[in-house]
Amino acid sequence: MKLAIGNDHTALELKKEVMAHLEEKGYELIDYGTYTSDRCDYPVYGEKVARAVVSGEADLGILICGTGVGISLAANKVHGIRAVVCSEPYSAALARRHNNANIVAFGARVVGPELAKMIVDSFLDAEFEGGRHAERVNMIMDIEKRG
Repeated sequence: MKLAIGNDHTALELKKEVMAHLEEKGYELIDYGTYTSDRCDYPVYGEKVARAVVSGEADLGILICGTGVGISLAANKVHGIRAVVCSEPYSAALARRHNNANIVAFGARVVGPELAKMIVDSFLDAEFEGGRHAERVNMIMDIEKRG
């Protein structure tokens, strides 16, 4: 599975730890930056990862900023993205199973490295269940189409 990952300056070190964890598990990663701790704007990286996911360049995405909120809001502006902010593994798994989320986001100022790894693992190990959940995801996508 190919994953797109992006971050702002607050999350550089956490991204490195998450990437090492995922590479050890055999995932292919595309790093959309940022690559330094110099102040930057999280919407840039949220959009880059979101566009990689909707284009099929990556299967799923991971976004990290201070809280996970801002970068996920930016990603969710890209048509076809369902980015979810999670601070624990249970919500990450259910976001995939019930909402067919295609990007998980979290905050470097909110979760530590071990919890971040658990969130990512739960998200990636879960699969969309379809059924009644598909109907609801379609309703969400219909809202998006109406603008």
